[in-house]
Amino acid sequence: MNSVRNPLAYKIAVLVFLENAAGEQLLMLRAKPPNLGVWSPIGGKLETAIGESPFECAVRETREEAGLQVAAADVHLFAMIAEKAYEGHAHWLMFLFRCRRPVPALPPAISEGRFAFFSRAAIDALPIPETDRAALWPIYDRYRDRFVALKADCAPGNPVRVEIEEITPA
Repeated sequence: MNSVRNPLAYKIAVLVFLENAAGEQLLMLRAKPPNLGVWSPIGGKLETAIGESPFECAVRETREEAGLQVAAADVHLFAMIAEKAYEGHAHWLMFLFRCRRPVPALPPAISEGRFAFFSRAAIDALPIPETDRAALWPIYDRYRDRFVALKADCAPGNPVRVEIEEITPA
């Protein structure tokens, strides 16, 4: 059995990709770590102490952060990605959802950040996390209407490497 020095915490979270009726993506300029000062989809950690499911978390985060009431049937799980050593601080198991209901208006700023809508093309020029640029947005572009399971090596000092583990047929 291998012994691990300084094991990293394993965190479980969701990201919810929301858009308005024009197809623009809702992003938050993060005011807190992780991802302080960069734009990303809404999301947060599962409340594991109460046994919250990824779908329940996606519904809760959409309500808390974007002020949009949705049901589990309104969100589509399109990806699961295991990120090893994200920023060297923790491992993350991320569930990526696409909300099928458009956001009717720009949500007000919250303690975690402020919001803006962006065209998909404009996102590539924004300050976004490197893993989002290398993995999450390309995954969204290609698999948002399907399902894919991936793993990513995010260890500092190396380029992000993403490997597909499973894809559902189209």
